[in-house]
Amino acid sequence: MTVSALGRVLVTGGSSGLGAAVVAAVASEGGHPVVLDRVAPEAGVEHALVDLADPRAAEDAVRSVSERVGGLDAVVTCAGTDACGRLEDVAPDAWDRVVLVNLLGTAAVVRAALPDLLARRGRVVTVASTLGLRALSDASAYCASKFGVVGFTRALAVETQGRLGVTMLVPGGMHTAFFDGRDEQYKPPPDAKLNQPQDVARAVLFALQQPPGCEVRELVVTPAVEGSWP
Repeated sequence: MTVSALGRVLVTGGSSGLGAAVVAAVASEGGHPVVLDRVAPEAGVEHALVDLADPRAAEDAVRSVSERVGGLDAVVTCAGTDACGRLEDVAPDAWDRVVLVNLLGTAAVVRAALPDLLARRGRVVTVASTLGLRALSDASAYCASKFGVVGFTRALAVETQGRLGVTMLVPGGMHTAFFDGRDEQYKPPPDAKLNQPQDVARAVLFALQQPPGCEVRELVVTPAVEGSWP
């Protein structure tokens, strides 16, 4: 597969963190990244502003950008949020928002992009987490959402096999703004060994650039000393 075959790649959460790294990686390989986010990406990147906690708005945004750019060849769902704390201590709206963005937003975006992706035999890369495979205290919302992404992605792969490339990325901790704004007890310590999002983005490119008929179903990419894996 040549790099130009990346085509138009929709990246949710593409204005920061892993999403921004994926946008840069896709562009560097000759692809055309398109971003869905609540804030605008860096200048010059095609995008639409949307809150993925609203699934219907997310679907509308996907259809809008698809029409604008002439169709989508791949989707990478990097958007994610968290609400740390024990179940009884997290505000209900904050808890719900984690599931809305991480799980229902992912499903809504993929659903809306399916007509394009199936027509082009395109690819989907969902972003789960090591906490989608292993539970952790004070992370019930995040674990629920990411366990859901695991189930959704595995079911999608079965449902669309032979028609759509489906990869689940399972990343460990990364140096991003994801941990900003948390109480100190929920932040990585200053000496934490975290991956750079640019390095994890290479794994996304690896999945996107597989030849037709070859599938990377699941990719676990963590720091060498990741505490939540295995």
